Amino acid sequence: MSGDVRSDNTSGEARNDSRARPGLRSVLGRVGLYALATFFALWILLPMYFITIAAFSTPDDVFAYPKKLLPTNLSTETLEFFFGSSGILDALRMSVVVAALTLLIALTVGTPAGYALARFAFRGSGSFRLVVVSTRAFPIIILSIPLAVTYLRVGIDDTALGVALTHTALALPFVVLVTASVFAGISEELEEAAMTLGCTRVSAFRRVALPLALPGLAAAAIFTFIISWNEVFAASILTLQNRTLPAEMLAVLNQSPLHFRFAGGFFLMVPSLIVILVIRKYLFTMWGRVSR
Repeated sequence: MSGDVRSDNTSGEARNDSRARPGLRSVLGRVGLYALATFFALWILLPMYFITIAAFSTPDDVFAYPKKLLPTNLSTETLEFFFGSSGILDALRMSVVVAALTLLIALTVGTPAGYALARFAFRGSGSFRLVVVSTRAFPIIILSIPLAVTYLRVGIDDTALGVALTHTALALPFVVLVTASVFAGISEELEEAAMTLGCTRVSAFRRVALPLALPGLAAAAIFTFIISWNEVFAASILTLQNRTLPAEMLAVLNQSPLHFRFAGGFFLMVPSLIVILVIRKYLFTMWGRVSR
């Protein structure tokens, strides 16, 4: 009888251990996931932090070693030197104009294209998607020189429009594919109901589908802006006097001091962060919709 009791106790302990082990594994997996996410966050945030601190330091503090984690002597001297350098303000304005034109053209062309891919079934739609993606397979170095020759003939060389058209070609595949995925997730019955109430296809798209697709359009806008703002090679080839900020910094990189480079890196980084912060509520809306 005692042997049966001992066997029952042993089996009960084994069951308790088997229940505890999966719980322990899940806790360890969660801790490992958080540790990995923290590592990647620091991998991204720490360089941004040190660039920002260097941009708001004096030139002497930039060269100081070892670096301090917390700033003790904040100054705008480095930024004043950067903005006072020849051609920087003009390059900054050029970058803003090019990014705005790229956003306008890419969203104007890419949104209807994504809607057509999501709503209309036509022969070769899969091949068309592949062609859209394959445009990113061509290195920009192959396209820049023929584009420069074409722009010289047309008369849009060294202009904001010429650079914006090139940046649109780089960003348009992302816009088309992102908006197509978003429109595919919106019920077509909503548009059909609007058309039964008197809307045309265009007005149903404008009043029903387009407002629901704003999170996806925000994501496409972020990708487009970042691509245009950070692109340097095509802008360097296609412009000579009216350079964008990355192209201008590349042209003077070898002659520029270290604190100038930190200030330039800061102003290449900040606009993208601002755009993301402004549009993040739309991204959260899209992610919440997907998670549901």
